[in-house]
Amino acid sequence: MSARPITAAQVRRDFNDLRAVVHYAKAAHEIGLWTSERLMIERHFPDRAAPLLEAGCGAGRVCVALHALGYQNLTAFDFAKELVDQALALAAERGATIAVHHADATKLTAHPAFADARFAGALFLFNGLMQIPLRRNRRRALRQLAAVCAPGAPLLFTTHDRDHSPAERASWRLEARRWAEGKQDPRLREFGDRRFSDDCGDTFMHLPDRAEILADLAATGWRHVEDHLRRELVAREPAAVRAFSDECRFWAARRA
Repeated sequence: MSARPITAAQVRRDFNDLRAVVHYAKAAHEIGLWTSERLMIERHFPDRAAPLLEAGCGAGRVCVALHALGYQNLTAFDFAKELVDQALALAAERGATIAVHHADATKLTAHPAFADARFAGALFLFNGLMQIPLRRNRRRALRQLAAVCAPGAPLLFTTHDRDHSPAERASWRLEARRWAEGKQDPRLREFGDRRFSDDCGDTFMHLPDRAEILADLAATGWRHVEDHLRRELVAREPAAVRAFSDECRFWAARRA
């Protein structure tokens, strides 16, 4: 195992890996929107004609499903080129007219497609924001999203949550002890970081607590509106969704 710190370039390589591409493409074709996602999207994005932006669109699971629900003015981007190609292919297959770009959330306004953009709302679902290494870079992405959204525009995103269960809290108490003793995984750069491997490839994820996200929103031009664990929104997701994703927290904010 390499002890080199995890970088954005490494995360990009992970998402361009064939195992990850197949995993996300399969979910885009077969799962579509979760019940909880649809509930929060319809709550915060009632105008289906408004120009919306999906950050971290992956293989098109959310944006193509939104088009099928009648959202007709959609733009999406991802920083993994292989996933962008999958999203474009799925959109073409489903007859969905969606502008999909290869772009980096931390450098959005430098991209020609977004330099003069003013979206009516933005989404960053399935914990995409938390797959950006380093808090300063996640804040940069939030500021970039604010820069391309109109005042008052809603932002909907999800994160994991270090406090969502007794087992999770116990795990992070042990992790805090490792960090205090300098025995943490040397690849990890901030407390809350994780990197794990499974049949879908290698994945980096930052797991925040609630106070961290509230502070990040306040520092980057967003006003917190509401947040809920997924289990607080819906009693039970379909089996395919539960197999695809763990518990997460939904966040809604508005552009200041």
